[in-house]
Amino acid sequence: SQSYVRQRKKISLPDRRPIEIGDRTMPMNRSLYPKDWETIALAVKKEANWICQGCLRPCRRPGQNWLDFANDLLNWGWLINDDIDHPQRFTLTVAHLDHNPANCDRANLRALCAPCHCRYDLQPSSMAVKKRLKAERQGQLTLEGVLNG
Repeated sequence: SQSYVRQRKKISLPDRRPIEIGDRTMPMNRSLYPKDWETIALAVKKEANWICQGCLRPCRRPGQNWLDFANDLLNWGWLINDDIDHPQRFTLTVAHLDHNPANCDRANLRALCAPCHCRYDLQPSSMAVKKRLKAERQGQLTLEGVLNG
């Protein structure tokens, strides 16, 4: 079996700031988020006690080194055989359930590990909502806007 070493990638797009998760980078259009997004996201993660609200996976806190965290996982009874090569699986993120980054109502936010967040964002119903929201941001009128406008 071959092993591959992945390079840390940074994606820079207009109006986007790269967000690093392990050895991967997710582009994030910061103009769609409130100015205090980091504070909001940190509060959601702390409220969840750094545990994924999807799969109950414990996640690393900021500044916690991987070796200490791996030892904690073993002490908690977690098997990390396959995960040792994928530390990004233990990165806690905050998902907008309605996929609207401006809607930071607490009921609309969930602390999810990177795999759960990806699964949530990539389900077909989520992709349809994200496509519609993007079209609206680019000027597509909604039927509601036409009827009430």
